[in-house]
Amino acid sequence: MDLIYAGEEVSARDIWQKLPDQPTYSTVRTLLAVLEEKGHLTRRLEGKAFLYRARKPREKMAASALRRLLSTFFSGSVEQAVTGLIQLEDSNLTAEELRRIERMIAQARKEKLS
Repeated sequence: MDLIYAGEEVSARDIWQKLPDQPTYSTVRTLLAVLEEKGHLTRRLEGKAFLYRARKPREKMAASALRRLLSTFFSGSVEQAVTGLIQLEDSNLTAEELRRIERMIAQARKEKLS
């Protein structure tokens, strides 16, 4: 999906050429068909090639993926997910990032209590 979001519209060949450890071209086309069937992509025919684009903005797709991740790996618990992220050995959180997270938590607490 990164390659889809990187361009306005992309062909299967565009994606295939940019992938590391290239799978077969037919594999890329199959994956694009699956993503289209699931409602993540739309396509239009231009000449002999289909051009694909994301159906939803990256932010909405990210929120949806995050909800699935929470449900699948953290029993829906935001606390468990955040704890897991903070405790990652390679999280590389800076002091400024921690301050921003603290401010977001304070804001969320304020909104919940009012």
